[in-house]
Amino acid sequence: MATLYTLADSNVKKTWIYLAFFFGLIVLIGYIFSYYFGNQFIFWFVFLLSVFMSISSFWFSDKIVLGLTKARPIEKKDNPELYRIVENLSITAGLPTPKIYILDEMQPNAFATGRDPKNSVIVVTRGLLEKLDRTGLEGVLAHEISHIGNRDTLLATIVVILVGMVIKLVETFYRIGFRVKREREKEGISPIFLLSLIFLILAPILAQLVRFAISRKREFLADATGVLLTRYPEGLAGALEKISKDSTSLKVANNATAHLYIINPFRGKETQSWLTKLFSTHPPVGERIAALRQLKI
Repeated sequence: MATLYTLADSNVKKTWIYLAFFFGLIVLIGYIFSYYFGNQFIFWFVFLLSVFMSISSFWFSDKIVLGLTKARPIEKKDNPELYRIVENLSITAGLPTPKIYILDEMQPNAFATGRDPKNSVIVVTRGLLEKLDRTGLEGVLAHEISHIGNRDTLLATIVVILVGMVIKLVETFYRIGFRVKREREKEGISPIFLLSLIFLILAPILAQLVRFAISRKREFLADATGVLLTRYPEGLAGALEKISKDSTSLKVANNATAHLYIINPFRGKETQSWLTKLFSTHPPVGERIAALRQLKI
């Protein structure tokens, strides 16, 4: 079985691969539209923008995510028990103790972010602290610490920024291209416009599918490696069961950050159709619970 230690190097390598993939995708978008509009400035603008966004997503994505969720930092004196659990699990994992943030929402949920273990953050909701017992809370926190150790947090937060950029970029160029098309309707539809339209449809779908595939796989891995820290699979399994049955909404939830949470924050929107599974940011909770209960520790 892959462990907390063997997965880290793999995810760091994947991070650079995905950075290169999104960088290339964004540059290709710029090239297509610079060709269509006959303006090289568009290409160089998009190229420089992609360089800037790639660098900033690596260094500042965690701060952007924390800003989007409106989480606030707490100190040890604010919740000594929570800090003790995180410290003990971090020592067991051989990692620095991450900073802890609180999200003032009553839906029980949590996520981790940060580019590396030295700059990591765990965010828990008020509902998680109030609705789970100590064993369940420990299971959830072990799961999030596993994300940090596996370097999932680096990959996940970078994808938040880059996928959003791809989608916004193609939306912007589509609006511009559609207006130009209407002005040139008498000239007919050019092949490059059709090609651009196809690319506009496929680019955000491809970017989203990459994000979703990353998210689903990393949840199973964090479940398994988290259990290696607590030595008690039922703690996390019971917590997932309880969290999934809670119908409380998460007001700050949005499509950009949904895949970061331990369980999909959008309540009442989960179905079992193959299409929904394809575009879901999380694997079905039932499958995760079943996998946990089959683990032999």
